[in-house]
Amino acid sequence: MKSLKAQLHSLSDPKVEIDVLEQRHPGGSENDFQSYLERIGLFPLRPTSLEIFQVNVGKMCNQTCKHCHVDAGPDRKEIMDRDTMALCLEVIRREQTLNCVDITGGAPEMNPDFRWFVTEIRTIRPEIKLIVRCNLTIILANPKFYDLPQFFKENGVEVVSSLPYFTAIRTDSQRGDGVFGKSLEALKMLNAVGYGVEGSGLILNLVYNPSGAFLPASQTGLENEFKKKLWERFRVMFNSLFTITNIPISRFLDYLINSGNYENYMEKLLASFNPAAAAGVMCRNTISVGWDGFLYDCDFNQMLELKVAAPSTTHLRVWDTDGLSSRPIVINNHCFGCTAGAGSSCGGATL
Repeated sequence: MKSLKAQLHSLSDPKVEIDVLEQRHPGGSENDFQSYLERIGLFPLRPTSLEIFQVNVGKMCNQTCKHCHVDAGPDRKEIMDRDTMALCLEVIRREQTLNCVDITGGAPEMNPDFRWFVTEIRTIRPEIKLIVRCNLTIILANPKFYDLPQFFKENGVEVVSSLPYFTAIRTDSQRGDGVFGKSLEALKMLNAVGYGVEGSGLILNLVYNPSGAFLPASQTGLENEFKKKLWERFRVMFNSLFTITNIPISRFLDYLINSGNYENYMEKLLASFNPAAAAGVMCRNTISVGWDGFLYDCDFNQMLELKVAAPSTTHLRVWDTDGLSSRPIVINNHCFGCTAGAGSSCGGATL
């Protein structure tokens, strides 16, 4: 077998990433994610429900963050068109078990049809939970985005935003020079219209993921610390903090290999495997939609181009509720990231 570095000639190729993830650690096949699920009676892993409809509307972004699993950036051209959005809307209208639409990117706001999509969702399902994953700095990137806080408020959007830390040095090292200052300004703009303010009903949640090859600390402890520091230092408020484990794919996988941390990080994930977290992984109640309408079990599988294994459908054009509800969920060794410790999902720790 070739060495890791020999295989990693192009981490932008999902096949290369999967090849790396499938390599055996000490102990052989016993360390495959499938074998861990078999031991606890969870293989094949199947859905428990179809509740969360996560839609990636494009990989274009105004930032190029070091650990971005989407490999997003200003030069990405993949953008969901209105026809594909219309297919999403039809599913949202028809499938009443869906109780949450989670819009992500890239910077989803850079999609030219983003606002149309949001208002259409709110029109056809006024009661549904509607999340937009906003990177904060997009609000200040161009005058046409300055009114995003008000737009979010008018459409009852729950805002989820990444903030690696409550200091500039750690935030900027992960997300780029000047990001911390711009993020604070954007947070204050959101606070000004009511987001994160107790009793307003406007939810503003932050996302924390570690800056290196280690697992996040206690979500509750970090939330308390973030709230204290952001208020005392900057008079910034938010509702909840989500801790997310870095998944070993894309740019973070690149970092692990180049820093010599890949093997140790994977061993750390294996050693922290939690059966309770495995039972509650987000892919069991989520469908992830790619910018081109293809369907995936989760956002991470989407970036590895691992489409759903439902034999009757892999695309919005032929949505099959029964097939998707009974499908075997596609797994690989990157899934250890979601089952380590207190678990990890797009909504933070699962336990």
